Amino acid sequence: MSNPKQIVLATRNQGKVREFNRLFADLGWEAVSLDAFSDAPEVVEDGETFEANALKKATTISAYLGVAAVGDDSGLEVDALEGRPGVYSARYAGETATDEENWRKLLKELSGVPLEKRTARFRCVLALVEPGREPIVASGHCEGVIVHEPAGTNGFGYDPVFFLPQQMRTMAQLSAEEKNRISHRSMALRCLMEKIKGE
Repeated sequence: MSNPKQIVLATRNQGKVREFNRLFADLGWEAVSLDAFSDAPEVVEDGETFEANALKKATTISAYLGVAAVGDDSGLEVDALEGRPGVYSARYAGETATDEENWRKLLKELSGVPLEKRTARFRCVLALVEPGREPIVASGHCEGVIVHEPAGTNGFGYDPVFFLPQQMRTMAQLSAEEKNRISHRSMALRCLMEKIKGE
């Protein structure tokens, strides 16, 4: 597979775009968001799994623009909540919910649950779709615990309440470089790179 210098990310989330560009830097790739294509269709994330949503986003955007596209779907799975919020992570507190509204709802639902039972993981699935080729799907995860109070100002989403026992800090207390070494997205991207190189 030829290494495209520019790859379209099927997202308008600038936090994700920044994260991908830091991860893509080693490959000489550049991630471009859908903001660069004003006429690109909005993709409804109605799949029941991260993989279904990632594939739908990548397939739709690749077909529309005629270029390689990466679809990403990721979220938080909390064991005490039977895997919720899962695919609904970004809209857990409502379709237009802010990050803080989402994690505040999560903390409320976990009220009274002891720390040792608040195990959780961030999960990410990436799908690379290129015209005329079979899709490549890769996944990654990062284990942690949901703390009672937020800490840290870096990152986005549920990062302030996602505590990493090995780091003794929340995801939001890590630098971008530290996060990129261990995040679910970086793990999924490394897996994707291995699959591409193996073709």
